[in-house]
Amino acid sequence: MAYDEKLADRVRDAFRARKNVAEIKMFGGLCWTLNGNMAIGVMKDELLVRVPDNEFDTLLKERGAHTFDFMPGRTPRGILMVGATAISTKPALQKWVGRGVKHAESLPPKTKKKPKTKAKK
Repeated sequence: MAYDEKLADRVRDAFRARKNVAEIKMFGGLCWTLNGNMAIGVMKDELLVRVPDNEFDTLLKERGAHTFDFMPGRTPRGILMVGATAISTKPALQKWVGRGVKHAESLPPKTKKKPKTKAKK
């Protein structure tokens, strides 16, 4: 299993009343976007949270938060992982989901890309 189904269900509940939400497979887990901008993801039993770059270092110091190291030598700023013990309660999960949602809502909506067509010979 690439992601914890129970955690994914808890995140789905947090997004249930929102509009312009998409759930997509990404990074071997699930990701939720708002208006095309990534907000939250679930990988294994951890939460992936998109945060503003200027808050990254401060939020990294919170309990359970660590960097998202998906490729050796590449640690993207603006994406944090939050361990299972730090999101075990509903209020704790809501706090982190709220942060990801707030950041995604602050970004301009993305427009859907048109599929590429092959040139005729």
